[in-house]
Formats: sequence, structure tokens, C-alpha cells
Amino acid sequence: MIGKLVQATVLVTAGLAISGFSGCTPKTVARKPPPAPDYMAPSPPSPPAAATRATCYNEADLSTLRVRMLQQEMSVVTLQCQTAGGSRAFDSQYGGFLQKYSGDLSANARALNELSRKRRFNVDVVVTEFANRTAQKAPVDPQFCSRGLRALEWALDPKATSLAMVPPPYDLGPDMNFHPCAPK
Repeated sequence: MIGKLVQATVLVTAGLAISGFSGCTPKTVARKPPPAPDYMAPSPPSPPAAATRATCYNEADLSTLRVRMLQQEMSVVTLQCQTAGGSRAFDSQYGGFLQKYSGDLSANARALNELSRKRRFNVDVVVTEFANRTAQKAPVDPQFCSRGLRALEWALDPKATSLAMVPPPYDLGPDMNFHPCAPK
């Protein structure tokens, strides 16, 4: 009787092993999503248009600010995010980002300087503030490095052909009083 029970147990065990049964919980393979601009953190809403009418920015000016915001955020992500061994996790991606968009970054530097003269702000102060505010996100956002990696992956994807197509992971504009003008 015990022999038949052992044979039945071996048969059932072998059958389960062959079928790939791994217990009561199904195994799911997490697939990495394809590169896309879907990594942005929520940002605070802009105040009512009437409150910012005198200091609002048109879309072209906001685009100039967002491109520089993106560059600073990617720089901070590259410096902050590390591998288990302590080395920078995204150095090669950031290098590819700089190489791919060198022309856009040069044009943006000129546009930002022009905008700063027109709107009377100090470029160095704004750029430093972008970096500092981004660095403050690292300890409080558990998705900080994954957002940065997704942004770099999207920027390096062939579908992203200009930096204007790559939103920064954090829209710091509302916090820094860079608000869009109301449509006319």
C-alpha cells in the first residue's frame, strides 16, 4: 500500500514539474514599458490667469525654460543615481543625451540668454535653482531614479527628434513662478 502511495506521489510531482507548476501564486514577468514621455511627476496647478497676466510666459519662452530645466534635471539624476557598487548608474545614457542634443543645447543656451535679457532674470540663478530643486526631489520621491532613466530613454529614442519633445521629469515652473499665459 505504501509503495503505491509513493508511486502516486512521484507521478504527481513529476507531472507538476513537467507542466511548470510553481505553486499557488502565478509568476508574472514584469515587462519594461517602451520609451515614452510618460514619466512626469505631478506638478502643482498654476494660479488663475488673472493673477499671472503681468508675469506670464508664452509657450515659446516656457519651452526654452523647460529644455534647460530638463538638462539640469538629467545632470542631477546622473549625479544622484548610483549602482549597487556606488558608481553612477546613468553616465553612458547622459553622455548619449549630450551628444544627441548638442545642437539643441547650444541653441537653448542662446535662447535662454535672450529670454533672460527680455524678462530680466539671472540665468545662473535660474539654472542653479533648477538643479537645487531637482536634488531636493531625490530623497522624497521613490521614483526619482526611474523617472530620470525613463526621461533619458525617451530622449535617446529615435522618435524623440528634438529636446522640445522631451518633458522634464519635474515641472519646476509653477514653483518658480514660470506660468503660462492664458489663451487669447
